[in-house]
Amino acid sequence: MALRETLRTGLASRGYPKVVYVDNGSMFVDSALRRTCAVIGAKLTHSQAGRPQGRGKIERFFRTVRDQFLVEITDAITVSVGTGTPVASLAELNSLFDAWLHQVYHQRVHSETDQAPLQRFLAHGAPAPVPGDILTEAFRWSEWRTVTATAQVNLHGNLYDVDPSLVGVRVELVFDPSDLDRIDVPLHSRSYGQATPSRLHRHVHPKAAGEPTAPPVPTGIDYLRLIEDRHTRSLNTRLNYAHLADPAATATTEANPTAPADSAADDEHWCYETDLVALAAHAEATGTSSDPTAAPDPALDAELAGFAALLTHHCDTSPDEEPAEPGAEPEGGRRQVTS
Repeated sequence: MALRETLRTGLASRGYPKVVYVDNGSMFVDSALRRTCAVIGAKLTHSQAGRPQGRGKIERFFRTVRDQFLVEITDAITVSVGTGTPVASLAELNSLFDAWLHQVYHQRVHSETDQAPLQRFLAHGAPAPVPGDILTEAFRWSEWRTVTATAQVNLHGNLYDVDPSLVGVRVELVFDPSDLDRIDVPLHSRSYGQATPSRLHRHVHPKAAGEPTAPPVPTGIDYLRLIEDRHTRSLNTRLNYAHLADPAATATTEANPTAPADSAADDEHWCYETDLVALAAHAEATGTSSDPTAAPDPALDAELAGFAALLTHHCDTSPDEEPAEPGAEPEGGRRQVTS
């Protein structure tokens, strides 16, 4: 991935090369580099193994880098004044090298050519820029797979659906290594559209894994102590079961929602706002209203007195007295209750 990003930056700033001359390392014989050179129309040439003379120019450049740039770098975080530039990460080192390359190496006159490297590079004119679409296509990767009988292909544990007409055909899968959600399926200079993800376990190619992230820096906040304090406060607000309502009382209230919570119920479980029997007995015994603090109400007192007389007559009636025949009136006619 480092070679991919470096070469992409070079193509974007310096244009098309005619030849890409590289070593024989594993990254230089990779299929991704061969595809990049094929897309941009550059010839990929490898140096002869065992002959360092074929790499004399780049080896001389490496010597200059060691003598003029790396000598100024130290890996110590805390250094005394005048002992070099401390570097804590690879990204910081790359940033310093990029600044040194453009401000020092490209501008300094070479002892053999009597020209600065950048001036010599631009002597034949400015390079042609690489269009963005070609630059994007050049750094996409590709792998070959055979389409199964169910019109699917497998790529590093991911399963994709492709055109059913490609069953049994070996096809090329073209993709961005950092985004395996989109896979193009070209064949013989014809596009068969994009493969549809059927099962995705990996979104990035195994070789395109990013650099390990830097360890987190402490914030100076006692985070765990704050969590403990919040947990302690939550213990004080736990549910108190003693404050829960009585289920029986709740059921009675639901049966007659218009009745107050402290209303009396008869034998048939009907609730009334006032217990008339208890109220009449209290009025008969005391001769006053049920509420001693309330103002006298003549109409209510007369009604309670009549109800108490009717209750007394009902209690004095003998249980052995034969009930009257249906439709017959009691002696003396109907009893009238004066309210």
